[in-house]
Amino acid sequence: MNILYLLVGVSLLAALFFLGLFVWAVKSGQYEDMFSPSVRILFDDDDHSRSDETSDEKNDIEKNK
Repeated sequence: MNILYLLVGVSLLAALFFLGLFVWAVKSGQYEDMFSPSVRILFDDDDHSRSDETSDEKNDIEKNK
């Protein structure tokens, strides 16, 4: 029976800890922009890597001449 008191106490401490983390996340602005992450997949981020690949291909062609 004593273990139940320990488990209830530990679970309350864990709940308060996670509640504190949630409050911290809200106050620090983690949930301010809800639109951008959902459309971020639609935008290309590979512009720099594509230009590097084409310059590497040009260098390979020039070396093979």
